[in-house]
Amino acid sequence: MNKISREINNDVISSVEVADHIILHHHEKRDGTGYPHRLKGEEIHLEARIVAIVDVFDALASRRPYKGSWSVERALSFINEQKGKHFDAAIVMSFLCHFDEKAAQKKGCDNVRSTGI
Repeated sequence: MNKISREINNDVISSVEVADHIILHHHEKRDGTGYPHRLKGEEIHLEARIVAIVDVFDALASRRPYKGSWSVERALSFINEQKGKHFDAAIVMSFLCHFDEKAAQKKGCDNVRSTGI
């Protein structure tokens, strides 16, 4: 992991520490059932909690050699169902609100945007 982090030369990931958190902890789950360290809640660094949602969305909505792709709606529904279990609820809400502006108007996303998440 540290070797990968050191080889990243990207202005977006300016901190090796941030890259380490993402690489190591994006498979942790909010409820503590993830891996590799079974972290839960706020023990999981914010950047890893954000990447976890994006990673799962991509895995579900993309065709893979071993599975077909899910519709965007089905993938978003699954992510919403997992808030508080697999994912941080506030980050899920932010993800859903920013994903579809039209749907955001129906979901009370103005509160999410005002919190800066």
